[in-house]
Amino acid sequence: MTKKSLLRGAAVMAVAGIVVKILGAVFRIPLANFIGSVGMANYSPAYSLYSFLLVFATAGLPVAISKMVSERYAVGQFREAERVFRLSRALMMIMGIIGFLILFFFSDLIADLINIPGSALSMRATSVALLLVPIMSSYRGYFQGMQEMAPTAISEVAEQTFRVCFGLALAWILMGSEYGMLGFTPEQRGAAGGCFGASAGSIGGLAVMLIVYVISRKNIKRRIRNDRTTERESARAILKKIAVIAIPITIGAAIMPIVNLIDAGIVQTRLLSSGWDEVAAESLYGQLTGFASPITQFPQVFMTAIVMSLVPMVSAANRVGNKKELHSHISLGLRMTTIIAFPAAIGMFVLSEPILTLLYSSQKASAVGAAPCLQIFSIGFVFLAIITTMTGALQGIGKQHLPVINLFIGVVVKFIVTWTLTAVPSVNVKGAAIGSAAAYLIAMILDLIAVKKYSGVRFSLSLTVLKPLISAVVMGVIVVLGYKGLYAVTSSNGLSTLVAILVGVVVYGLMVLRTKTILREEMMNISMGRKLVSICDKLRLW
Repeated sequence: MTKKSLLRGAAVMAVAGIVVKILGAVFRIPLANFIGSVGMANYSPAYSLYSFLLVFATAGLPVAISKMVSERYAVGQFREAERVFRLSRALMMIMGIIGFLILFFFSDLIADLINIPGSALSMRATSVALLLVPIMSSYRGYFQGMQEMAPTAISEVAEQTFRVCFGLALAWILMGSEYGMLGFTPEQRGAAGGCFGASAGSIGGLAVMLIVYVISRKNIKRRIRNDRTTERESARAILKKIAVIAIPITIGAAIMPIVNLIDAGIVQTRLLSSGWDEVAAESLYGQLTGFASPITQFPQVFMTAIVMSLVPMVSAANRVGNKKELHSHISLGLRMTTIIAFPAAIGMFVLSEPILTLLYSSQKASAVGAAPCLQIFSIGFVFLAIITTMTGALQGIGKQHLPVINLFIGVVVKFIVTWTLTAVPSVNVKGAAIGSAAAYLIAMILDLIAVKKYSGVRFSLSLTVLKPLISAVVMGVIVVLGYKGLYAVTSSNGLSTLVAILVGVVVYGLMVLRTKTILREEMMNISMGRKLVSICDKLRLW
């Protein structure tokens, strides 16, 4: 694979990944407006459990397929590559069936255990996806192993598009009173409709992969016919190699779903034990998971983009032993993270209620109730953003197991803090948000220590923390004053919030230039950087 095609493939996957994340972040806002906080309380545990079960069938196995197919293609073993794919597909089908059976037939038991019985219908609605997504992932891994990234990218976008469109449409339709004879509340029906979006998405994504496979089948068969190699591995040996690659990746990928499962598993129970009635407890849980949590997904998209660029650069510098380049890339990655994370966090903190009220205009009471949780999540977002970047750095230097261990330690902290604080009536669901922030803080500290230890990098406190933080604080003060002043004149939350955000962007941009948080030579290296530098020079912004 040439360097040019490698970069092209990486770019295709990066763009698709960002589009998918944006669609996923956008999905929950209209859904919460449709079904409210109680509906989201039924949706969230079902989707969290689905995501957790999906990890076992899709996290490590596609990577293993891709790696093993790529290795065999490199030496002309096209027949063996096809065997790897077929064995993996069969294995993933079996795991998908197991996941489906668990989620479909044990949904009532699980829903009762977490004290949200209404979530059982949503669990069954997502279960169909567990039959199809593993099969789809096997095809994705196969094509990635052949260095063909476009099919996976198109399939991912198609899957998410189907999920969003069908999920929102069904949620809105099933909330209608004419479906009351089904025996479920409108919120339960709406949540199930939203969850079925995952099943619809899996149908769309799998359809794309099957079409591509049928089109490519002629070329695949031709390669197999021309295969003159004689080496043949046993099915047992192939499956063993798949397991060696897939299991560590799967363990790492399961950590974040476990964080969400902790909330699904204990928050409702602890709220009920502290005296909240079932409806109020479900509403609070829905505010936490359905209203506050999704907002932090928007800025997280930028962190993903940073990591996609950081990992190959760090890997290349580490491979050739270029310490100067290695330190430069890691330092710049962390600086870019704090430059984005600080203003995003402060903006979400100071405008938590206005933002939530703007986005969830049809659920104002729940939006206002979710504001304190969003403020706590905004603090945790800074820690999570740094974790994301440091995970990329550790992967680049060959220490990919350390972020998993560190995050697991954070999960233990999360469980203890959430269990303790959620049962305090005055704290309630804010305890779960505090637990998440505490978990990310611990994992962040451990990741930073590990990066410094194994790379030898030294971070500039001034450039990395102080300057972007000061710029963000100044922005936050002006944003609050601007919002309050404009709201006093217009009484329009929407207009005041949007204008305040725009003012914040301009103020922060000016501050990072005036404080030299972003250096002139660094701006010259980004897209359209020379033009921006020229404009800044003319305006004397340096």
